[in-house]
Amino acid sequence: MGLLSLAIWTPIVAGVIVLALSQESQVRLVRWLALLGALAGLAATLPLLGQFQTGTAAMQFIEIAPWIPRFNVNYHLGLDGLSFWFVPLTAFITVVVVIAGWEVITERVNQYMGAFLILSGLMIGVFCAIDAMLFYVFFEATLIPMYLIIGIWGGPNKIYAAFKFFLYTLAGSLLMLVALIYLYIQSGGSFDLATWYKMPLPASAQTLIFFAFAAAFAVKVPMWPVHTWLPDVHVEAPTGGSAVLAAIMLKLGAYGFLRFSLPIVPDASREWAWLIIALSLVAVIYVGLVAMVQQDMKKLVAYSSVAHMGFVTLGFFIFNDLGMAGGIVQMIAHGFVSGAMFLCIGVLYDRVHSREIASYGGVVNTMPKFSAFALLFAMANCGLPATAGFVGEWMVILASVKANFWLGFAAATALIFGAAYTLWMFKRVYLGPVVNEDVKTLTDINAREFLMLALLAIAVLWMGIHPKPFTDVMDASVAELLRHVSVSKLPQ
Repeated sequence: MGLLSLAIWTPIVAGVIVLALSQESQVRLVRWLALLGALAGLAATLPLLGQFQTGTAAMQFIEIAPWIPRFNVNYHLGLDGLSFWFVPLTAFITVVVVIAGWEVITERVNQYMGAFLILSGLMIGVFCAIDAMLFYVFFEATLIPMYLIIGIWGGPNKIYAAFKFFLYTLAGSLLMLVALIYLYIQSGGSFDLATWYKMPLPASAQTLIFFAFAAAFAVKVPMWPVHTWLPDVHVEAPTGGSAVLAAIMLKLGAYGFLRFSLPIVPDASREWAWLIIALSLVAVIYVGLVAMVQQDMKKLVAYSSVAHMGFVTLGFFIFNDLGMAGGIVQMIAHGFVSGAMFLCIGVLYDRVHSREIASYGGVVNTMPKFSAFALLFAMANCGLPATAGFVGEWMVILASVKANFWLGFAAATALIFGAAYTLWMFKRVYLGPVVNEDVKTLTDINAREFLMLALLAIAVLWMGIHPKPFTDVMDASVAELLRHVSVSKLPQ
């Protein structure tokens, strides 16, 4: 078993073991085993950090074994600079989410913890798969644990939200499956991505494949106008579900553009880049304005996620190295910041059982330690320099200005809107005098909550102050992908 298999299957096996412990008397054991499984999953990704070679675009840690020989489907794994950081990020967020649900979840604890551990392994599988069918299986399998997490531990409208999440994401993915089957036939019976990258395709086929992939990945990102499922799901999902959804699951769609759309159909990607850029700018500007009028904290951060992910797709389709690297950095940074924002809302919700901004006011007076963390994450969400939120957005804005000044100007307005809705929410929730009886009785964060937020605070500051390790890993792969996209794949 190679390092990537270890990273994928360690949390899945741990999740299955946790699921087997169903007795109420075993709740304490379940929690400790879940934490141990999450830490083991994170430990399994650490050797990758030491052994990954920068300066090369080649796939590393490759594993290949026949899976369904009749259809030439292989268990084929590998990592390059485009996917590398998402493996430890997923494992890290899983540890934080297990800590977050430690005392809060009191019903079906084994199923809750088990679902997150299995989900963690499946998401890592998406980032590691370099066989198209294996990618599709992992990509779709992630829906099952997340559907259960929303549908069982969610809010009053949890069933509606779970169905909406499942149907939106599944409908888009079915079009991708059609495209995968077409490419399989055209390649002479191969699901190997490296083979597909070299395959010349006619212009009409490239366009259809591009839109088939875009249907699956745009829903997952989610891009405007197929973003409407996200606020509903976030509002109903439990805190841990919202954190994982925002921090990791949205990245599966953006990663799909990098791994499938751009390298397989580069001519169509260049031809239709204007459409993706336009939709990204709508997300950045319009959805930012929508966020400003939200009264529910979770909805506000959900719309904020759509706006921030707009930067990612914008960076990818400008087709320069700064924009593409900036998009990937923004994905990682958004993982830390949005996960932290949702966990902060969860801390308040556990105490007051309300997500409405109007239910709070003056929280800093009763929860000073917690408010300090909340301020750091709010500032990172605004794109404050020296926080993770700044690095990717700044790179994408620079790349946009390089491509077209007005494009950069439009993208930069997101920093103004981001500061407006985030700081206005912070002011109404945390600052000023205590005007609400519920807020008067609040107690500050305990050791468990402090640990959870401290881990994310360290990540946010580390990435903001020293982003070089993140960009060094991806530089060679980004340069190779851009070189590949610039070469026509039309049959000569």
